[in-house]
Amino acid sequence: MTEDPSPPSRDALDSPEESREESLQQSTRRSFLAYAAAAAAGAVLASCTPEEREAYLQKRFRELSKEDVAKVVARLEAEYARKYGKPFKVGVEPAIPRTLFGYALDLSRCIGCRRCVYACVKENNQSRRSPPIQWISVLEMDKRTGVDVMESNLYYDPKEVPREGHFYMPVQCQQCRNPPCTRVCPVGATWQEPDGIVVVDYNWCVGCRCCMSACPYGARHFNWGEPHLPPEEANQETHYLGNRPRMRGVVEKCTFCIQRTRKGLYPACVEICPVGARKFGNLLDPESEVRYIIENKRVFLLKEELNTQPKFFYFYGV
Repeated sequence: MTEDPSPPSRDALDSPEESREESLQQSTRRSFLAYAAAAAAGAVLASCTPEEREAYLQKRFRELSKEDVAKVVARLEAEYARKYGKPFKVGVEPAIPRTLFGYALDLSRCIGCRRCVYACVKENNQSRRSPPIQWISVLEMDKRTGVDVMESNLYYDPKEVPREGHFYMPVQCQQCRNPPCTRVCPVGATWQEPDGIVVVDYNWCVGCRCCMSACPYGARHFNWGEPHLPPEEANQETHYLGNRPRMRGVVEKCTFCIQRTRKGLYPACVEICPVGARKFGNLLDPESEVRYIIENKRVFLLKEELNTQPKFFYFYGV
């Protein structure tokens, strides 16, 4: 009878004394690494101001009590006022009950003027960094080939728009119902709110950029530089999870202008569009314009095959 040729396990080869010694070495190594990390963090915190230490040790936003939130907001408002020379309001408005925000964009109307891009930059305190950060990208496409992202032109620069023979497709965060970006965050710094807005807690973001790799729409952007916002340009009506000034080394994204939409206003890009190509509303309201569009127009989703289930719909109004 042939014996089993598979090699014996490591446990069978090691004596009890050797196993105990190896386990002790691993335990000692883990303890040393934990101690080293704590010592390094302690050294960093020792050189920080009390405000910086408080921010570093802050719990996740979703774990804060009302009293903790009030303290955090007061600290941020004082910090921004000192830095930018004028009062700042940091809101923490919660999701509106029975609301699921949705967006619709009419490709037959968009003229590629990029006013939405510039309005977004101003509204959301995207400072004029190098390289610049823009949450909206407008793609120029050839009418003969139709929607083809791979053959689109992001850097079009004609004398006038729309250019003959072309159409334009703005792309931004699709606010997915099944967002791959939130699943890969190792520290839980990004999540989907009850009203469907995917947000980021900048105080917890570690800048690993896993969410950027997971997003199939290129909608997340790494902040490489310190924000430099001229006082006359900085928008002082902000939201903790939205357009407050971000520090260097975090990832940021479109939030459907959470500081506006949770107060019953339109996003800045919707409000600025000169041709009415952008529509916004509550998907749960059967009387909303965005629901009418979904039910009555030719609608498609970008990269629908990925099952991210965007709440951003493209349609042809004419």
